[in-house]
Amino acid sequence: MKLRYKALLGAAALAAGGAYLAKDYVLLHLPGWMAPRVEAFREIAWQAGPDRPAAPAAVRPPNVILIVADDLGFNDISLNGGGVAGMPTPNIDAIARNGMSFSQAYAGNATCAPSRAALLTGRYPTRFGFEFTPTDTRFARTIAGFPTAWEHKTIFDENAAANDPPPDSKGMPASEITIAEQMRSRGYHTLHLGKWHLGGSPGMRPEQQGFDESLGFIIGGQMFLPEHDPNAVNSKQDFDPIDKYIWANLPFSVQYNGGQRFHPDRYMTDYLTHQAERAIDANRNRPFFMYLAYNAPHTPLQALKSDYDALPRIADHRTRVYAAMIRALDRGVGRILAKLRADGLDNNTLVIFTSDNGGAHYIGLPDINRPFRGWKATFFEGGVRVPLLMQWPGHIAPGSRIETPASHFDIFATASAAAGAKLPADRAIDGIDLLSATHAAPRPLFWRSGAYRVVRDGDWKLQLLDLPRQALLYNLKEDPTERRDLAAARPEIVRRLTAEIAAFDALSVKPSWPAMIRSPIAIDRPLGTKPVAGEAYSYWSN
Repeated sequence: MKLRYKALLGAAALAAGGAYLAKDYVLLHLPGWMAPRVEAFREIAWQAGPDRPAAPAAVRPPNVILIVADDLGFNDISLNGGGVAGMPTPNIDAIARNGMSFSQAYAGNATCAPSRAALLTGRYPTRFGFEFTPTDTRFARTIAGFPTAWEHKTIFDENAAANDPPPDSKGMPASEITIAEQMRSRGYHTLHLGKWHLGGSPGMRPEQQGFDESLGFIIGGQMFLPEHDPNAVNSKQDFDPIDKYIWANLPFSVQYNGGQRFHPDRYMTDYLTHQAERAIDANRNRPFFMYLAYNAPHTPLQALKSDYDALPRIADHRTRVYAAMIRALDRGVGRILAKLRADGLDNNTLVIFTSDNGGAHYIGLPDINRPFRGWKATFFEGGVRVPLLMQWPGHIAPGSRIETPASHFDIFATASAAAGAKLPADRAIDGIDLLSATHAAPRPLFWRSGAYRVVRDGDWKLQLLDLPRQALLYNLKEDPTERRDLAAARPEIVRRLTAEIAAFDALSVKPSWPAMIRSPIAIDRPLGTKPVAGEAYSYWSN
């Protein structure tokens, strides 16, 4: 089946940031891949722990809850001085007030799946071939075929497409050790809710990667409600071909432990929150690890009508829908914290909140990553600087603020230490326990996506771009928003950091699947806006 649209077209792939052209185009509808058969809602029964605790909560090993938002911009939470159109996020902010915030926390990658691979393994994903976000050849070809008036065009690699493996086989190998496996080795019951995006082939699924129970979706997203649900308020970005593809193909479904997919009974963010509350209840008498991976505020932009109606002062429709999505996310975090208090578990639970990467330029909103430049799918600070908040009463002093750079892969070591699990000795673990090493000396942090390679070492950050071929050097202490390129003025720093990148590359392996497209992204403006002569841009491989 093919769906034909008359639309304004954006640039391609992870959304090249060019002007757009009015034109008829064909958009593939792929029901067998993204939207398989989905059954009616059914309630699930979480595996119940003992009726009575073996020991009081205060002396049991701590529960650990890891909450991950999807494409949350640095400026989307009020803790960082912003909030969408000034909307507060009191529940997310409360984690920092009750515990610790990291002012310089970084995602393991600038797109969804590789950053999650880093987060769950404590390792650079390039150590095990997880370099690019998994996608489907048909999807990539369709997106890359959209025209653009921008001078910078998306590049499609036919050779890579000819050797592209099935989408489900692109994932985290079973040989990797996840946080869930670490926690289960210490007697924890392990739970996954929400987004996975780390492969669906045998050995790659969450219930085969250390999770006793999994309720969510394997692919990179879902609808939040059916498109025409009376409780949904939608914002469709006609300038973004990915958005059009999502609306044509994405299902509204979840599955429990690999079973038949079924429809949730409410707005997806609220559904995942409700099920997380039920899972906490079922496990209140035993140690548990919960990975709660919301798909908000990733596209499609869909708000609950009651949240949209609560924000009448926001005039712009798209901004209001986006803000309403974050309102639901913040409400969900608040409900999780309230459930822990109600069950008497809050003082013995380590809660961690972060986002998989920075905000996406393809939603067309300019301020989501302020004050930083760049977006998701770039290694500028806007693409990789993320919130990282932790609370654990009695172990973390309220209001602590850590200035030392931290990374997603530190969560693996931090959760392992809290549970008393030794780090694996048969492989390199790149993370450190943030609760015992908050004043540790800074270490280099690396990022790689194809030929685009970056290092931060101390205050210096070097970006080696592929297209355009250039080196960008910034002193983040003096210039945290990457405005002043010092590469020409400090060639000795460029040489030193380039050598560090080369040494890091020697520890990485060949990508497990190829990048089929390279897409240009404007650094200083969102998609759906007109190109600016001489503007900064970078290409992203995916």
